[in-house]
Amino acid sequence: MTPALQVHGALARGAFAVVVLVSLAVLFAPASDVPTAPPGVDKVVHALLFLALALTGRWAGIGQALLGGALVGYAVVSELVQGLTPLARTMSVADWLADVVGILAGLLLWRLTERGGPPG
Repeated sequence: MTPALQVHGALARGAFAVVVLVSLAVLFAPASDVPTAPPGVDKVVHALLFLALALTGRWAGIGQALLGGALVGYAVVSELVQGLTPLARTMSVADWLADVVGILAGLLLWRLTERGGPPG
């Protein structure tokens, strides 16, 4: 593996930081700033966002259990903030479930890359 792509390296930590910042912008934008999209697209966005958080978090060297738990908590808090603040967004269990699916997929993908691919 090249030094730039090392686990725990500066690039890994920087990538995770960027994805965290993107997540803050996506999850906490006021309703007026959220573009309209066909039904279901928001669930895909939630899943992909949390998949990216899980993958880059593991790349940055955060342990699986700590990262998984923290991201599930972040997903819960984001839904509460969306529904209980002046952001005028809706709180949704379906969005939270999409977040959890993304987290699990990201952690699984990382585990597969550690092992060199799917078992076979």
